[in-house]
Amino acid sequence: MQLGELEKQVLHYLWQYKTADAKQVFAYFESKRGGTLNTIQSTLDRLYKKGLLTRHKVSYAWQYEPKVEKNQLIAQLIKSVTSDFISDEENGLIAAFSSISSELNEDQLLKLESLIEEQKQKLQQGK
Repeated sequence: MQLGELEKQVLHYLWQYKTADAKQVFAYFESKRGGTLNTIQSTLDRLYKKGLLTRHKVSYAWQYEPKVEKNQLIAQLIKSVTSDFISDEENGLIAAFSSISSELNEDQLLKLESLIEEQKQKLQQGK
């Protein structure tokens, strides 16, 4: 899945504000980046069709909400990108995480270690 720059910005907006209609999103971005209400409406519709937003009618307007959390989307994007380069049998994803870990600080590494331990425990409980 690929996301355009405006799509990413709209997702960040909705993660922060939780719910909005096209006019609210447009009002926020109008002074920051320009554009038209139609562009915002199209962007929201694309994100909805990609399964990243939910929507429901309030009066005559669609109210949009994020369907996925930020971390879930990041995981989906990483998986999507890496699947283009590695097969299921390869440890390319592990190698990629190992390579990027050199850029993490100690707190981030400790958090990553904790998350790995949690996941290992879940796997063991499932057996």
